[in-house]
Order: sequence, then structure tokens, then C-alpha cells
Amino acid sequence: MQKQERHQLMIDELRKSRWVSIAQLAGMFKVSEITIRRDLQELTGQGLIKRSHGGFETNPLLNGDPPVMQRMSEYQECKERIAKAASELIGDSTSIFVGSGSTTGFIPRYLVDKTNLTVVTNALNVAYSLSQIKGISVVVIGGMLRSSELSLIGHIAEQSLGEVCVDKVFTGIAAINLVVGLTNNYLLEVQTDRKLFELQAEKIVLADHTKFNKVASAFVAPVMKVSTLITDELTDPKILDEIRQQGVRVIVAE
Repeated sequence: MQKQERHQLMIDELRKSRWVSIAQLAGMFKVSEITIRRDLQELTGQGLIKRSHGGFETNPLLNGDPPVMQRMSEYQECKERIAKAASELIGDSTSIFVGSGSTTGFIPRYLVDKTNLTVVTNALNVAYSLSQIKGISVVVIGGMLRSSELSLIGHIAEQSLGEVCVDKVFTGIAAINLVVGLTNNYLLEVQTDRKLFELQAEKIVLADHTKFNKVASAFVAPVMKVSTLITDELTDPKILDEIRQQGVRVIVAE
């Protein structure tokens, strides 16, 4: 296991357990306590975790979703494959909406060969990346800035979306559960996400394997509202079969 992968799994375990000791982590990853101490020092230095009562816990400021730019480096290969598969659904001379998120953030790099394309977005990082590409018109909706996500959300964003006509919507999601549906953690962003699912357009959800069988704090939409789901090959095939049974087209990016 590479160090970067071990670090990510350590953070995931801390988020799940809230607190863990060095001995527990050493046993979990089958490495020495010296290695674990070195890993924890690096993560502490990055502000991702902190010492607590003889062990470690995640930084309380980051116990929600980590910032989008940080998440883009987590499972990056999977997210890039998903974004590339999404780009293959985008034709020339069309209009699309690209939402904020760690996977949608990779879409712009696969649009360099598109012509006469209009992209509406509420993600500042997406808008900036697209501004470097000729042949693409970029429309940025207004709203309140959620700095950790570089996204524009809230009442003004929702009003702006009511004026938008696009062929396809590309959006990420925090969690997907077959019973509960699509959920997210930040209420103001949930309201904006719900507005996306009201648009008269094909709704394409980009979600890597870590998003499944999870439930976040606020409901966005039922699974059947999704037109197309794009995920990676590490997602449980049984889950994908059940999603297909709900009338959703599923694309596995390889």
C-alpha cells in the first residue's frame, strides 16, 4: 500500500471512529508504530488531524466534507476516469451545466477539443479552468460563495438556475443510498442541488465508489431522478444492477 493511500484510509477511519490510537492503526495497516507515528506527524502538520487524549482525531474544522481542492487529490485516478467518461457524452454546439465537486472539477481538462460549447456553472474552479479553453462560452451563475467548495449557492443561485436552459446537467453528490436516495451535508447547497434536479435536462451524476451505501444529513433527490450515473469499476456491481432496475443508465468508467 502506498503512503498516500494509507493516509487517506487513516483519515477515513478517524472520521468514522472519531478517535483512534497509534497501536490500533499499526495493527490495522500491519506496519510498525514508528511508521504510523511518521504518518500522523505529516497529517498533523497538514492540519488534517490533531492529538487527543492519548490518540488522534480528525480536525473538528474538517469533520464535514474536506475542501474541494483537497478532495480532488483523493482517489484522483477514479475521478479523472469518471470525468473523461462524462466528457464523451458532451457534443459540440450544445449547452451544459457543470456543478461543483471534486469529480466534476476534472471535466474541463477533457473539453479542449469541443467547439461552440456553452457551459453554465456555479463552480469558480470550473469557470477558471474553462476560461483557458477556446471555443467554449462560460456562464457563471450568481450566489453566495461557499469558499471550501468554490461554489455559488443559495437564493440568488437558485433564481439564476430558473433562467437557465441546458441540454445536460453534470453534478456530483456526497452520498447515494438505494433506499434514501441522493443526499448531501450542507443545507444551503442542498437547496441549490434540488433546483438542478428540477431543470428540464438530462441529469448526469458523477460518483466514485466511495459515495455508495452512505447517507448524508439532507435529502436531495430520489435515485430514479437520475438519468445517467457515471462511476468507477470499484463500485459494487450488485448496487449498480439495482440502480439500473430503477431506470437509471449506468456507465462504469474503466
